[in-house]
Parts: sequence; C-alpha cells; structure tokens
Amino acid sequence: MLTTEKREFWFVVGSQHLYGEEALAEVKAHAQTITDALNESGILPYPLVLQDLAVSADKITSIMKEVNYRNEVAGVITWMHTFSPAKMWIRGTKLLQKPLLHLATQFNESIPWATIDMDFMNLNQSAHGDREYGFINARLKKQNKVVVGYWERPEVRQQIAQWMDVAVAYNESFNIKVARFGDNMRNVGVTEGDKVEAQIQFGWTVDYFGIGDLVQYVNAVTDEEIDALFAEYEGLYEFDYGTYSREDWEKSVKVQVSYEIAIKRFLDDGGYTAFTTNFEDLYGMKQLPGLAVQRLMAQGYGFAGEGDWKTAALDRLLKVMSHNQSTGFMEDYTYELAAGQESILQSHMLEVDPSLASNKPKIVVSPLGIGDREDPARLVFDGKAGDGVVVSMADFGTNYKLLINEVSAFEPTVPAPNLPVARVLWEVKPNFQDGVKAWLENGGGHHTVVSLNLTTDQIITYAKLVGLEYVVIK
Repeated sequence: MLTTEKREFWFVVGSQHLYGEEALAEVKAHAQTITDALNESGILPYPLVLQDLAVSADKITSIMKEVNYRNEVAGVITWMHTFSPAKMWIRGTKLLQKPLLHLATQFNESIPWATIDMDFMNLNQSAHGDREYGFINARLKKQNKVVVGYWERPEVRQQIAQWMDVAVAYNESFNIKVARFGDNMRNVGVTEGDKVEAQIQFGWTVDYFGIGDLVQYVNAVTDEEIDALFAEYEGLYEFDYGTYSREDWEKSVKVQVSYEIAIKRFLDDGGYTAFTTNFEDLYGMKQLPGLAVQRLMAQGYGFAGEGDWKTAALDRLLKVMSHNQSTGFMEDYTYELAAGQESILQSHMLEVDPSLASNKPKIVVSPLGIGDREDPARLVFDGKAGDGVVVSMADFGTNYKLLINEVSAFEPTVPAPNLPVARVLWEVKPNFQDGVKAWLENGGGHHTVVSLNLTTDQIITYAKLVGLEYVVIK
C-alpha cells in the first residue's frame, strides 16, 4: 500500500499566431485528440491534462509558473505541433522546476502525398518545430527527456509512462524523510554520508532517534492490537514452527508484530517514509526487527540495515518509481563460482523485501548470531526471476555517485533447508568477471536497491534530474 500525493501531468502544445485563428483551432483539436487517446490507452500511470496553446512568451511563462506552484502537477510534456519560436520559451523554461519531456511526434502518421499543400505543411511542421525547441532546451542545459515516435504506438506510450514514474519519484524525493533508529554500524565505510548535501541535492531529510524513542512506542502497543495483526498473518503466510514449541514460536512472532505496529506508528506520526535499524543498537529491544521490517517494506516504506540511510532513502525513491513492484533493499552475500553458473546470492540477516518473493513466504524463527538478543522471526522465501537493475549510492567525499548494474535474476532450483533467510539469485551483466570487476573498481557498495520493474534508462533519467554522477555497468 504505497501512498503518495495525487499527481497529474500537463500537456503543453507549442504553436504561434502566424498562421491564424483557424489553424490554431485545428492545433487545439489535434492536441485534445492526442490527450484523450493517451489517457484512454490504459498505459499512462497518471492523467495528462491539456493546457492552453503555448503561442506567446507570456502564456508559456504563466503556464510554467503555475506548474511550479501546483503540488499535484508532477511535470510537463511538450509537443511542437508547428514552428514555435524558441525565444518565446526561454523565460518559462528557465523558471520550470519540475521534470520536462519533449514528445517529438506529429498528428498525422504519414505524409498525404495526393493532397499535401503549403497549408498542410505550415500547420503540420513538427519536424521544424522540434529542432527549434530542442535547440533552446540544449542551450538552457535542461535535463529534459526526449521521446521520439508516432503517438499512437504502444512503445512510445510506454516510454512516456516510464518517464512519468521517474518524474513522480523526483517530486516525491523531496518528501522522503528517513528515521534512523540508532547510528551506523561501527567501522563500516559505505554507510556513511553527508546528510546536508543529500538534502540539498536530493531533497532527503535524515533524522536520528535513540532506540529508546522507539521502545516507548513498542511498550505502548496493546495485546489486542498484537492479536489482531497476528490473526492477519495466518491468512498470508505459512507458519513453520521448526524445533520450537508453538507457544515459544508465537511469542517470538508476536514480538515482531509489536515492532511492526510501533515502527509504523512512529514513522507515520513523524511523516517518515523510510527508516534504518542497527543490530549494534538494540538497548531495550528483545529482538532485532526482522519480520516487522519486511512487512513494512512490503507496504512501501524504504529501509536499509546498519544505519544506512542513503540506501533506505534510495529504496523509498525506487519503490515510488516502480509502484512498489519487485523492488527492495538487498545485500551481496555469497558468490557462486562454478564455471558457467557464476552468480551472486543476495540476502540479509533478516530483512529481504517480500515484494521480490516468487513463492508464498513462511514465517521462521531462528537464532541470530549477532546482536545478542532473542531469536527473531523473519519471512523466508525464494526470489523471483526477471531482468532488472541494481543500484548503489556512494558518498566519495566530494560528490555522490550512483552505481547502476543490469542483472538477470533467476529462481533457485536447489533447496537450502538450513538457510533461515530469504534468498535472491542473479547474474550480473555483461558477465560475472567484467560486471563484478567494474562494480568494485567504481566503488559500488554491498548495500543496494534492486528492481525487476525498472530500467536503466529510468535510473539515468532521475540521476540527470538531480545532477548525480552515475556509472552504468551492462
């Protein structure tokens, strides 16, 4: 249940008064036809709203100011129906503070050779207008997206849809608030980062809380609340009692139930959309949150372990971008080095995101060799198959850098009866040796966010919007 603000996109069509009011009326009719068709296609994830024709500098500036002011407007899609002089666009485009997509298309798919005349040429000169408009965006160094192709084709609509998801995530990035329960894991380098710079560049707010602040919320959870949520678990998961008595097993699971209720309440009270925990900082806690964290990730909250707030925020960002489909926090654990089978086993101590599950998860209680607490409950499952991207955010002192690696996940075929955590397996591209080598040489961390629902192009589009250095390994 990923919740964000209601969003829409504005469709701004470029033209000018040169060709008369009759021509402008036809431009507006064409624009309305395209708007209606795109909205009715079922492909776009957010509605497209047609605006007044962009026929003057004052009109364009007014539209862009309104876009900045309206929270529900996530971005602008422009189309140059005719030749729209670029100097009219300078002020408005400079003022625009939200994502911009230039749709390079035209109303007619083919040239009507039997009837074409200069009136048709003057009205339908998108090829002319695109170049004038493209020049000014390049001159202004706008990090706008360009989608080229006939507007009725599914692949063009899909590119628009994918950009919309990025644009909404960009806007949502400024609403990301990370609650850190405890500090970073001691002596670990990649989880550190400049929180002030992250807020300036990405919009992320990162706040520290002592674990005692969370313990107060845990202690306030009632037995009735715990029993009610535990009853929901029975219909969602398999119960694996293992070597535990049913009483001891349920007692352990209900600790995690209380954590889920408490953490969610804490986050919602403070407007937080992501959080971190640290197994070295558990004073007053009976267990390291495991099952509770997995449940919250499934609801759309961003998370990372060991106090890694950068990855927690990135997790939330990509969950918004992917509609929380097959996207979650991950950690490289173990290599498979058999010839022809090279891959990486991804997991974590407890917290593997169930949005990646290929089978019905089961609740398992098992000892945890770190943290010096009671045996925690967690969801155990196998990861699903699919092509996707894995990303890691690193702070290099002078700048942030995003590592992007294309991967191909596959379902495990060999059981692991003694492994009490969820597992995800993937092959890295272009191949194991070159992919891992490039990741290491570029400083990619072990904490990542993987998505089998997003593309490299979408991640790059976001990186450009926030001026983030990135490296692609594929």
